[in-house]
Amino acid sequence: MPKRSELKLTKRAVDALEVEGKDAVFWDRDLTGFGLRVHPTGRKVYVVQTRGPGGPKRVTLGRHGELSTDEARKRAVPVIDRIKRGENPEPKPPEPVLTVADLAERFMRIHVETHLKPSTIASYRFLLENHILPALGGMEIAQIGRAQVSALHHSLRGAPTTANKTVAVLSKMFSLAETWELLPPGNNPCRAVRPYRTCRRERFLTDEEFRRLGRTLKDAEADGSVWPPALAAIRLLMLTGCRKSEILNLRWDDVDHTTGELRLRDAKTGPRMVPLTTPALRVLGGIESSPGNPWVFVGQNGASRPLNLTPYWERIRIRADLDDVRIHDLRHSYASRALALGEGLSAIGKLLGHSKVSTTARYAHLMRDAEKAAAARVGDSIGAHLNTQTTQV
Repeated sequence: MPKRSELKLTKRAVDALEVEGKDAVFWDRDLTGFGLRVHPTGRKVYVVQTRGPGGPKRVTLGRHGELSTDEARKRAVPVIDRIKRGENPEPKPPEPVLTVADLAERFMRIHVETHLKPSTIASYRFLLENHILPALGGMEIAQIGRAQVSALHHSLRGAPTTANKTVAVLSKMFSLAETWELLPPGNNPCRAVRPYRTCRRERFLTDEEFRRLGRTLKDAEADGSVWPPALAAIRLLMLTGCRKSEILNLRWDDVDHTTGELRLRDAKTGPRMVPLTTPALRVLGGIESSPGNPWVFVGQNGASRPLNLTPYWERIRIRADLDDVRIHDLRHSYASRALALGEGLSAIGKLLGHSKVSTTARYAHLMRDAEKAAAARVGDSIGAHLNTQTTQV
């Protein structure tokens, strides 16, 4: 234990202390346990020594010059107190402050990039980089409340779908923060934010528009104005009802000519099989495979598959006078035609690869229209007999 001392450690006293031969410790008169170790080289270090439940302990506080005498004295007081109580002399460093940007990085690395598909990863990254991080990235996650999320949601009110998706991504981030025990349970600030009402866009090609589109594809093929593989991809979208990504990611070993099916191993809702009709097989038969390349559709550089059909579709759409038709509307039109031909929602859901009945149910109103049209045809047919008048002689 430190001996009683008559020396009060001040800056002037510490500067004047010197030793020869070996180092020595000089203890402070007023604060028991606070001292200064002086070395013959002139090096001076502030120390603390006192007794706790586990015995005496000595702790180095810092070097004189880097630490002033007053700072060392202030630092010594809580250290002495912790030793006497049997605690660690040095408190644990504070937990690093976790910001929304930190959570986003962990969210992308651990969850999104590990479990989700490339298109979804790109979508999440876009929403983070363009909306979430500019608004909230520098804030601590503990500071984010309903007010901050509502303000972000409101700022995107001009694009309600984007606003809802942005809050959905943020909500998933905070749900995982709770799972990872970065936040206590029940602290997701997104749960109370009411999404904007959005109108699902529906556009279905009429029989005349189907014919016009077919003629346009044939004319573009004849005059060479559109890249031929793009024309084949658009035809397959029309004939299968597949998603654009499913067609662009199609491999030759996904095409089973024996069973007449596409075996999609990595579709949006998981592996599925798509029946191939004779017209679809004819389109596939007209595509030349590229040696060493597994993709059905090879990019114009010959080394990889194309990533986008939009530029080619725009040319076809304008030429066919289909001003408001997106390429995804070909999938909706496939479902619409199936309903018009009498197929039920369950069968259409399987053809389209829907994992939820509710997704296919969006076409239910078309089914009712088809039923009404069928009822009208039947009623008119029977009514014709009821209205026939026979003349008796």
